[in-house]
Amino acid sequence: MISETNSFTEKFDLLGCIQCGRCTGGCPVTVRADLNVRRFVYDAYNEEKLDELARLAEIWDCTTCNTCAVRCPKGLKPLEVLLALRSMVVESGKVEPTVRDALQSVLLEGNPWEKPRATRCDWMDGLDVKMAEPGVPVENLFFVCCTIAYDPRLQIIARNMVRILNKLDLDYGFIGTDETCCGSEVRTLGEEGLFEMLIEDNTELLNSYEAKRIVAFSPHCFSAFKTYYPDLKSEVIHYTQLFDELVGENKIPWRGELQKKIVYHDPCYLGKLSGVYDEPRSVLQKIPGVELLEFDRCRERSLCCEGSGGKMWVESHSKKERLAETRIKDARALGADIVAVSCPFCLLTLEDALKGLGFEEEMQVAEIMELLGEVVEE
Repeated sequence: MISETNSFTEKFDLLGCIQCGRCTGGCPVTVRADLNVRRFVYDAYNEEKLDELARLAEIWDCTTCNTCAVRCPKGLKPLEVLLALRSMVVESGKVEPTVRDALQSVLLEGNPWEKPRATRCDWMDGLDVKMAEPGVPVENLFFVCCTIAYDPRLQIIARNMVRILNKLDLDYGFIGTDETCCGSEVRTLGEEGLFEMLIEDNTELLNSYEAKRIVAFSPHCFSAFKTYYPDLKSEVIHYTQLFDELVGENKIPWRGELQKKIVYHDPCYLGKLSGVYDEPRSVLQKIPGVELLEFDRCRERSLCCEGSGGKMWVESHSKKERLAETRIKDARALGADIVAVSCPFCLLTLEDALKGLGFEEEMQVAEIMELLGEVVEE
């Protein structure tokens, strides 16, 4: 038992819930799973049910997309109840091997992918990368997401970033192999103790640099730093916010056009959790030749792709159509050539859905930095 009923009830303000059902009504996962967030909130008030609730597979169906919190008229965060139940499972040690291995890898190697810390910067090979030094002033300190650093499919995001930063002669620096997982997915997998340790260690590391601002590649790192790292000395921004500034100041040297119809997919952690909607669209609109389209379900109503909330390590048992497949079909119906994203998990999830549907010859999924790499002078 992680807490007494009173503290559990008080921590999540269960008595503040009016059982209106807007959380469950808006939850995108309910179309393919038996998750009923409202019912979990109701049942969690009963101390005798907590252990029983923690054993239900549905607690792992939540993608932490934050839709329930956005829709709650009382300002509650129902998803936090599910995360607390996951924590009970983690404390018991009865987690799936994939979850166990990911958490252990973060503890030992600083990333959830069971990759050596020593290879975290292999993506830099052949590039002239400026490295930041503790105590030395730097305007933009870049934090590279674990997934981007290690996944060959995603490393182009960081490589294109370096090429463009060097072309613009911006003051920047990267951290190197000392960089450690931000803990976003550690938290959603329920490992509260490890997450607290990461906050402490990363705060000490990041504060050792004299950075004007920390620029996060991933919305997950961005959201974690903004929400759970209260003692960071530097401002934290997402890279699309930096590039929105640069295109607004006409500092981007375009070398061609991208004659494509592009629809932008709002990542949950950049949009619904962090409120960043306009900047990625602004960057895309400034790319010469681009026709920017919009999903019907966009911004606060954006459909989750199911890539977050620890879902990279916990598969859903549902055999119904995945939300990412629905998203790709919606993009195809719009006539989009490209589904643009600004999140590594969204890229992997949506691209997998695209391939599964057999639409590779008709359209593509691309991260914004991939697109910028095609049209910015080298």
